[in-house]
Amino acid sequence: MTLAWTQHLVVVPVLLPLLCGALLAPLTQGRHHLKFALAYGSVLALLANALALVWLADGGGPGFTGNIGVYFAANWAAPFGITLVADRLSSMMLVLTALMALAALHYAQPRWSRIGVHFHSLFQFLLMGINGAFLTHDLFNLFVFFEVMLAASYGLLLHGYNVARLRASMQYIVVNLAASLLFLIGVAMIYATTGTLNMADLAGRVPALVDPEAGLLKAGVAVLALAFLVKGAMWPLGFWLPTTYAAASPPVAVMLVLMTKVGAYVLLRIWLLVFPQGTEAGFEDTLRFGYDALLWGGMATIVFGAAGMLATDTAGRMAGYAAIVSSGTLLAVIGYGQPLLVTAGLYYFVASTLAVAAFVLLIELIDRIRTPGAAMLALTMEAFAVEDLPAEPKGKGLPAAMAFLSLAFAACALTIAGLPPLSGFVAKFGMFHALLNPGPGMPAIDGTGWGLMALVFVSGLVTIVSLMRFGVRTFWAAEIMGPPRLHAAEAMPVAGLLLVSVLLTIQAQPVFDYLARASADIHRPGLYIDRVRGTPSVPAPTHTAEAP
Repeated sequence: MTLAWTQHLVVVPVLLPLLCGALLAPLTQGRHHLKFALAYGSVLALLANALALVWLADGGGPGFTGNIGVYFAANWAAPFGITLVADRLSSMMLVLTALMALAALHYAQPRWSRIGVHFHSLFQFLLMGINGAFLTHDLFNLFVFFEVMLAASYGLLLHGYNVARLRASMQYIVVNLAASLLFLIGVAMIYATTGTLNMADLAGRVPALVDPEAGLLKAGVAVLALAFLVKGAMWPLGFWLPTTYAAASPPVAVMLVLMTKVGAYVLLRIWLLVFPQGTEAGFEDTLRFGYDALLWGGMATIVFGAAGMLATDTAGRMAGYAAIVSSGTLLAVIGYGQPLLVTAGLYYFVASTLAVAAFVLLIELIDRIRTPGAAMLALTMEAFAVEDLPAEPKGKGLPAAMAFLSLAFAACALTIAGLPPLSGFVAKFGMFHALLNPGPGMPAIDGTGWGLMALVFVSGLVTIVSLMRFGVRTFWAAEIMGPPRLHAAEAMPVAGLLLVSVLLTIQAQPVFDYLARASADIHRPGLYIDRVRGTPSVPAPTHTAEAP
């Protein structure tokens, strides 16, 4: 048996940013163009590699038996070695990560990446941690990649620090250190119960557990889930997120949007693998563990995020609450337990991530036209109901930059709120269709399903009211407005993310088909168990002795 060359592509998303980050670390402050070229080239290579993995996983290419690519680091077979697994879902997440990283780097190039010496190296280490979290199939190595990701994010969040950013960073660090402690405790309890941390091996051993081992496993998984729910911003654990989003620099906030979704991704992966939604004789309670908590917790998170959007006037905090609504929707989708709904939820995952990322980049550009006097005037007119009488037209059209900002804001608002015609509407329509038409063998929609549908619908209305209120104050009510100064490198990432959102809308059918295949894969845990545990290590080459 030999290892197909395509299987080595599975480890590239981890090794490439690690090597690039180490290469960038000793470079001095003045070599901005060289550092940007190396970092940008690394991310472009990651995007090409991720697209290749999508093609291999979806087509069952060489080394991807059952549409799953398995890579054993140091050639130690599961469950003893470090196992990386690339399937349709993880490959899609790698593509999304590379797109977000390209947008963040492009935006940071004129200004933000020049403030500190180690921005680019920390950014590469952050990508290493995120990619590793998407690919790893082992809980302990998931902890390692999480810590790499968090350690890099600590430095990036403090990048270009001011008082508000320093205060938010301290809160962010303390919360995530507490989550890391919970992560370790949960991992220790799971290992003490099952004797393994490999996800496929763990999934194969869970059905055989009986009390008290099954109870200890549930307690360990619950503690582990708390760490992911802190990162995924479930209510009441997501109190830190709006402040952090508002304080972070725009390119770092883009990656924080993605990092928030890592928690939801890991929960989706672990729950559907270790606690599948089918039933087996004698183990129904164990296999259905935790779904109701995810469903009701997600619904409470939607309510909290929507209320936060109505209560705030700050654009950065508004973006944070929009991300909380998105995370709550994803957690509720996981907890509802329906394959067709998971398919629509994955589409919503991608669409909402792109839209919120474009919005956090747009906020800084919009702030350049909102002088303090303009903001105060807009709030005063609204508070005292000052009549805005129509003025005589002055015959001066909007500058191109102003038109770009207003159109980009409208596109972000429509997508985040889930209104037609962009991808946010397609995602919510898909979720409503899945709830009303659950498919063969699935129960019809019940009161909980109607409640989830109502929450998703109402949260969209609340979101559009909040964002339009901000838009009216910014683009219409403010009379003191400076000419916007936009750099092409700052406008292009916003336009690029929104263009991808438009392409998602135009190509909704093939994207949904791909995500349906990804959802079908993760709902068949036996496929992963057989593929990971059944893959042998590569035997050492044999040498024949020469005749004397």
